[in-house]
Amino acid sequence: MTLIKKVLFGFSLALFVSIMAACGGGDDSSGENNQENSGEEQSEDSGSGNGENSNSSSDGSGSSDSGNGNSSQQSSMPEPELDNVPDTVATVNGTEITGEEFKTRYQSQFQQQALQAQMSGQEINQDQLKQQTADSMVGQELLIQEASNRNIEASEEEVNNQLSTLVEQNSSVDSQEQFLSTIQEQQGMSEEEVRNQLSQQVKLNKLISEEAGDVQPSEEEMRNLYDQVKSQQQQQQQASGGDSEGSGESESGEGSSEESSSQSSVPSFEEMKPRLKEQLVSQKESQAAQSLVQSLREEADVSINL
Repeated sequence: MTLIKKVLFGFSLALFVSIMAACGGGDDSSGENNQENSGEEQSEDSGSGNGENSNSSSDGSGSSDSGNGNSSQQSSMPEPELDNVPDTVATVNGTEITGEEFKTRYQSQFQQQALQAQMSGQEINQDQLKQQTADSMVGQELLIQEASNRNIEASEEEVNNQLSTLVEQNSSVDSQEQFLSTIQEQQGMSEEEVRNQLSQQVKLNKLISEEAGDVQPSEEEMRNLYDQVKSQQQQQQQASGGDSEGSGESESGEGSSEESSSQSSVPSFEEMKPRLKEQLVSQKESQAAQSLVQSLREEADVSINL
């Protein structure tokens, strides 16, 4: 998946990833994982690095063998099972979610799961993933319908602001025109289609903000989250330190230990404050979205045909 596609897809679906558990009994509980999410960027970076290091260290016979191993892994990448997807995957209060719409969403979800499965060695439960994807799409449609019922609108200025945000998030483009042109080339989406999608996102953002109310975190909430992140980082340092014991410490002594601690230390509370605030606001909005979807689904006429 190209960077442009990741940005647009992630932007339009970021809210609904957190709704999966509420809709379909997913594995994650977003209400209790804020300390993990706060370190998400760092974890992803270190995770990919660890994957490379483990391949080279376990092989022990040079980069050529390691490269062959990676090629073998890539060749065994699982394929999404889409042969039995019906023409209409779900119906939400009379509105159909088509099989083509589902396939597009599922393939993107599957790609992410497949990469994780390669690293962990675990197989993908495609039946479960299909159900989660369908539930997520049902939740999205319920929110779209609720925004319409509340007469929530999106102005042209608001849509342009959202488009500007996407451009800023994507370093490979310099302007809205270039972004829209790239979307057209990579995904076949016209400017009108992109703007309609962003308009929809603006409406959903307004709906969730309306539902969530005041989500500004208190100083105490930010302090508590900071302490959780700091504790988690210290545990990781201790685990890392235990792995490296007995591997030449007599020569490197305290100097290397101090250097390692300095490099991996947690930034100060004031430095992390903007990120902590953003994380807590996102968590509260996600919880509001989950509650709203649950409430709407209890009253909705929903059928899933998987």
